[in-house]
Amino acid sequence: MSDTGLNEEQLDGENYSFKVGERLRLVRRQKRMSLQEVEAESTHEFKASVLGAYERGERAISVPRLSRLAHFYDVPVGQLLPRGDGVTEDSAMSLDQQVTIDLDRLARVPGAEAAVLGRFLAMIQAQRREFNGSSLTIRRDDLRTIACILDTGIDEIADRLDELGVRLGA
Repeated sequence: MSDTGLNEEQLDGENYSFKVGERLRLVRRQKRMSLQEVEAESTHEFKASVLGAYERGERAISVPRLSRLAHFYDVPVGQLLPRGDGVTEDSAMSLDQQVTIDLDRLARVPGAEAAVLGRFLAMIQAQRREFNGSSLTIRRDDLRTIACILDTGIDEIADRLDELGVRLGA
């Protein structure tokens, strides 16, 4: 094997570790946990510094450890792995650029509009197998449907969700 082949393989492995790290961070944030909280609640099985290195893609996680972390987060192992081979612009978008809805608050909003939005988001959760139940980050593909439900334009969705008091990070 040439040095070039080894370097390409290393780059692919580093890229995959980075993608896995993004998923680990996403699931932890969906659970609304800090690195320190994971360390404390796992009785120090998952050290904050090591978990942070996994999330940054600086360190590869073993399959048995990934399985234990999935069990700790109460999600299937597949939830901690990147989806597909390539990272699209939409899937690589940072969390602060996406719209995240507080499902607990939404459940308390009266009216038909909120009820329809709640049913739509429940459908998305089921399709994605998102198991945390308290929040949901909306993908660009779903924004058009939400805009229709809220009778607004795509660029006004965040403002409308703020009016309803259900957008996280507002």
